[in-house]
Amino acid sequence: MISFENVGMRYGMGNEVLTDVNFSLDRGSFHFLVGPSGAGKTTLLKLLYLTHRPSRGLVNFFGKDLVSLERGALPRIRRRIGVVFQDYRLLDHMTAFENVALPLRIQGAKRAQIADHVEELLCWVGLEGRMHARPATLSGGEKQRVAIARAIINKPDLLVADEPTGNVDSEMSRRLMHLFVALNKEGTTTIVATHDEGLVRAVGAPVLRLDKGTLTHEPGGKPVDPGA
Repeated sequence: MISFENVGMRYGMGNEVLTDVNFSLDRGSFHFLVGPSGAGKTTLLKLLYLTHRPSRGLVNFFGKDLVSLERGALPRIRRRIGVVFQDYRLLDHMTAFENVALPLRIQGAKRAQIADHVEELLCWVGLEGRMHARPATLSGGEKQRVAIARAIINKPDLLVADEPTGNVDSEMSRRLMHLFVALNKEGTTTIVATHDEGLVRAVGAPVLRLDKGTLTHEPGGKPVDPGA
């Protein structure tokens, strides 16, 4: 479904941030991305949600060679990817409900369908009382939950989450991971970047570990289960 082959990435004339990165994400797989600050995780995530192209190597998304693909074709592929940004990137002039509903509106979903799905999902992430609040009035943890709901509302083929539990308490962290796992079991390929090694051990999914731009692979310890 998604593969990186001998991918290298550098900015300008600097040293490579990523060196000979090789991995594949099969449809419906679940992986964690871990590594210390400065290891190259942010750069790899940008390649995964298509804001950057690699300096070298082959990248394939959904059967398409991204390196040779025309830029005009990228929006169609991006619509198949849900992204949870560490800095939320909510639209300040929209309510929580409107932010989450936006992907469905872009797809042309009917108003009643949008209302049902958005309300259900916001309740699931514990924001039933904050649906009509604007981002400026939300806490960091509440903004994070809105961002997660927006990323998964249309059940994307690929979900890329950058530190999705970094601003919530342990109980909400487990609840959100349960949501990711449930979505994954319905076929969404999922990759979660995190510093929380305890969460990685609890879930037991395979790990992609970056260190100084070099990627290594670690098998999962047990079946994906956030309640373990």
